[in-house]
Amino acid sequence: MGDMTIATSTFDFGATHAAMQRYVDANILSGVSSAVMVGRDVVDLHCAGFADVENGIELRRDHLFRMFSSTKLVTSCAIMMLFEEGRLGLDDPIESYIPQLGNRRVLRADATTIDDTEPAARSITVRHLLSHSSGLSYALFPGSLLFNAYSEAKVLHPSNSLAELMDLLEPLPLKFQPGTDWEYSVSIDVLSRLVEIVSGQTFGEFLHERIFAPLGMVDTGFVVAPEKQHLLTAYYAGADLMNPLKPGLTRADDMPWPNAYREPVALQSGGGGLVSSLPDTIAFIRALLPGGPTLLKAETIALMMANQLADGVSIGFPGIGKVQGKRFGLGGALNVKPSTMEPARSFGEFEWGGIAGTHWWISPKENLAGLVMTQRQMAFWHPFSFEIKRLVYEAVGLN
Repeated sequence: MGDMTIATSTFDFGATHAAMQRYVDANILSGVSSAVMVGRDVVDLHCAGFADVENGIELRRDHLFRMFSSTKLVTSCAIMMLFEEGRLGLDDPIESYIPQLGNRRVLRADATTIDDTEPAARSITVRHLLSHSSGLSYALFPGSLLFNAYSEAKVLHPSNSLAELMDLLEPLPLKFQPGTDWEYSVSIDVLSRLVEIVSGQTFGEFLHERIFAPLGMVDTGFVVAPEKQHLLTAYYAGADLMNPLKPGLTRADDMPWPNAYREPVALQSGGGGLVSSLPDTIAFIRALLPGGPTLLKAETIALMMANQLADGVSIGFPGIGKVQGKRFGLGGALNVKPSTMEPARSFGEFEWGGIAGTHWWISPKENLAGLVMTQRQMAFWHPFSFEIKRLVYEAVGLN
């Protein structure tokens, strides 16, 4: 567990803590932890509510969270470490390493069947994968041809290794020509396999040797050891998928599959497979901040926090549409135009999170970083995370 010393400051985070407790009291969140860093100093760390509501176990600093897509930043940093060592290039065609992903077909814009395709105009590159502009997709959002195809192929089934995942992706078309649009996807899982190929290690071995052990992240991995399983927080589904503020939580520990994270599986998912703790995640985020030893060179971190999408391209999700104020770097979103839900001074933030409510953000301009962690299904960019972030900015005087 990393250094959890709270730096002396004049900041008052009382309103932030009160908001966290309010979401717990309203039965919208079971429990929520947060941390705030000004520079590399932790100036606030707080836990509210329960790790396990039914058994009355209060949430503590050492509890473990399913990180889901917060895993993506770790994987992206692993790729950038190999990039710094000259072992891969950002504009390398992926088929140079993974032949199954060459000679792609792309769905036509008006396709009504999965085989209505045209040849890809260019190769998928490492940069495309890091920025979700590869044309690959996810089996997360129902209602599309690719959702059905990915689901039928069981693309992210836990019994498939990363090597087997590449075989499953081989016959599936891309949604768009590489580099021309944005689609949240299995791109980062492809990069997990790329780490294995380039390093000669399993993905988990590389992460442990190069990131977790050096940073003292003793509670981070793809499976929770038996002696620590009592620390894994309970997972809950909200009362209404379409109304994130409707009170009511139903326990759902067997999501996304029975006994998930308690037993090892073949898939070491770089897109969503890690479990971690608040102290471990603080140690990781701190290693991307200036003022001390960093995981990557300053220029590499700056590159990750720079927009990588083509002109006019923004991120977006089915059912939500385009999020015009968001672009994407190498491993996270960029806030280029804060919405009315966000702090006005969050312009330039590098941020992302996981579907169960783990969120991180880094503001190079304001020298501020933060984490918010809960375990509620479909809690990515949930109203609680926006409110807490606004209150954090206010607490440090960034109104």
